[in-house]
Amino acid sequence: MKRQILFISIIAVIFLSFCSNNNTTEKMTPLVIDLQEKKPEFIIKSVFDNYQVNKELKTSWGLACVIETPEEKILFDTGGDSSVLLYNLKKMDIDPASIDKVIISHEHWDHIGGLEEFLKKNSEVAVFITVSFPSSIKDMITDRGAEYEEISAAQKISGGVYSTGELSGPPEEQSLILDTKKGMVVLTGCAHPGIVRIVETAKKLMDRDSVYFVAGGFHHPPVSVVKEFRDLGVKKVGPSHCTGDMVREAFAEEYGDDYIEWGAGKIFRIE
Repeated sequence: MKRQILFISIIAVIFLSFCSNNNTTEKMTPLVIDLQEKKPEFIIKSVFDNYQVNKELKTSWGLACVIETPEEKILFDTGGDSSVLLYNLKKMDIDPASIDKVIISHEHWDHIGGLEEFLKKNSEVAVFITVSFPSSIKDMITDRGAEYEEISAAQKISGGVYSTGELSGPPEEQSLILDTKKGMVVLTGCAHPGIVRIVETAKKLMDRDSVYFVAGGFHHPPVSVVKEFRDLGVKKVGPSHCTGDMVREAFAEEYGDDYIEWGAGKIFRIE
């Protein structure tokens, strides 16, 4: 009998510990937003995608985009093929040396595959990765002469640019939030934590009732996601990469002129 009680106690401790760890991963602290801070103009340029907008650019499986403000350029993800990334950057007249920061959503090859060769062109960047990234990637970044910053909770990265923090997947992933003049923008890599959950998280972090624009990979959600986006107050959408053709078509039908055809070569200005 004593052995049974001891066994049950051990199981209970393990279970509570597991739940506690999960809650820690999902713990969300609202972002502190300076309401007096001037919102910058943003230009978002898709430089890597398996969908194509500009026929002069190459496509391959993966995602990357460059976020430009008057103050800096940020590369969000690097696609899965460095030659395609660098080719497209050149075609879009973006010098790798002009990039100030690199943010990687998650560790999958189709989002980090171009990073090593990019760092050979420009190691004078800070690379923002989540704490769960393996040591092999961290070592690669430092070996190439760059520095990395680990992100766990939501935080401000620079003027008008925020990370959702690491959300559980698997794999763990961070998305970006842009605080623009027209409202909040959410950019996703693959949305492994769930695209609806990411948007809900962004709204809570920024204390917003609506979302101006959501773009990136939505990770093959059900078609019902279209209605959920409407319920969340999402005004414009640009699904690409791993979203799936059926869902993209459903978004296009529902959103009409507010559906943004997203893919390599797309340039989206928020002024």
